[in-house]
Amino acid sequence: MAAVVEVKYFNTFILKKVFAGGNTPVWGGSFGIPTTIDGDNTGYPISTVVPSTTKEWFIEESRIRGGYNNLTVDFGVKAYIVDATNTATIRSSALIYSGLFNSRTGVNNTNQFPSGEEITKGLDPANGSIQKLYAEDTNLIIFQENKVSRALIDKDAIYSAEGAGTVTSSNVVIGQTQAYAGTYGISKDPGSFAVYGYRKYFTDRNRNAVLRLSQDGITEISQYGMTDYFRDEFSNIDTATYGPGKIVAGWDTHNKQYVLSTQSSSATPDQYKQDKTLGFSDDANGFTSFYSFIPSQILSLKNKFYTLNKGRLWVHYNEAANTRGNFYGVQYNSTIKFVFNEAPSNVKVFKTINYEGANGWQVDSFVSDLTGPDYLNSGYINTQDVVGVLTTPAVFSYMTGAYDDYGNSYPSTTLYPPINRAGFNRKENKYMAVLMNKSQPNPEEISFGNDISGIKGYFAIVEMSLDNATDVGGAKELFSVSSNYDFSVY
Repeated sequence: MAAVVEVKYFNTFILKKVFAGGNTPVWGGSFGIPTTIDGDNTGYPISTVVPSTTKEWFIEESRIRGGYNNLTVDFGVKAYIVDATNTATIRSSALIYSGLFNSRTGVNNTNQFPSGEEITKGLDPANGSIQKLYAEDTNLIIFQENKVSRALIDKDAIYSAEGAGTVTSSNVVIGQTQAYAGTYGISKDPGSFAVYGYRKYFTDRNRNAVLRLSQDGITEISQYGMTDYFRDEFSNIDTATYGPGKIVAGWDTHNKQYVLSTQSSSATPDQYKQDKTLGFSDDANGFTSFYSFIPSQILSLKNKFYTLNKGRLWVHYNEAANTRGNFYGVQYNSTIKFVFNEAPSNVKVFKTINYEGANGWQVDSFVSDLTGPDYLNSGYINTQDVVGVLTTPAVFSYMTGAYDDYGNSYPSTTLYPPINRAGFNRKENKYMAVLMNKSQPNPEEISFGNDISGIKGYFAIVEMSLDNATDVGGAKELFSVSSNYDFSVY
């Protein structure tokens, strides 16, 4: 379809007249310009370069030197093109490429987009806009909102009558596109992309999925025990009070894991409690840890892992500084939460808790499963056995639970032997403590409260953390945790 575009030529220029003093004009080589304009000899405008008594005129002229019957300026080769419609089309699901660039030969045609050549490649607009491009070997991986595709670079695929495909060289820069199996995309979170080797990681917020693209195609890694979590988390950052959220991710080359951070707002990301950072390990094939830091960017360089927060670069795993658990100058306590669930069909009485590792771990909570709702005092309640009270740790660490016969406690320097332990005690480099039941009385129990020890239930949920007092910033390893229990006789 033909189109008519109006072309307008401009062949005029501005001539300048200056009075240097008296009635002697200075034309700068121009002739034929009158000494007055509309009978006014005051001049316009007043020059800011020469004295204020000097006046200037500026006149648009098409003749050379402004002389009478002089030659006019030719139209020349440059034109000002005006499109009458003055509209633009945004093709968010298409690619366009320019001419070649070669730094060795000095060829730079990146500003050339010849319309007579096939320089565009369109994808299905039903899959949304293109959010991310990643070049791998001689292929280009294209991430749309709802689809991931692969395009051949400098080659094309030809299919025979039997359907067999062969790859051949072509003068087409971006060849045929092939979609990966599965209706997955990157939504509008290109910041969730990370790559290591042949594995690419990204999120699809629209489908509540965290994905891995490798040689065997796309795998939904969020289904490894985290389906409910990401369904709720992605929904929370979409409907956050502080505005739409974002997803920041990167590859931790030090620990070989994909680090993902969901943030409710782009402004001061660490001020909102709902922000979360966690890591996925291919060795464990699951998400192994939550982290206390909330980064604005994540990157790795050689064997170092870096994050940025509020414009500051932070290097992680700096063991020489002895600042474990310290992120962006703030000291955090490590916590771990797990379940004792051996012989799940039997009711047990958990009597002790034991762990192998470093000094400094305490038990924040140790609770059994719920017994089921019972009607009590005009309402239904769920009861469960609990160790300790809410205002203090359920079990003190080895150092914070130390006290002497005079009532002095850690970290007092006046401890006198013999030293007693209100929490963990150490025997043969293994820490152990007796569990004291501090549950509220249940009228249907035969014995309850301070009359019994241990925690009764099918399973127990345990949360341990550092005590924030023992060798802060030092190594705090935790190898294993166990409990001695008996089967209930009831």
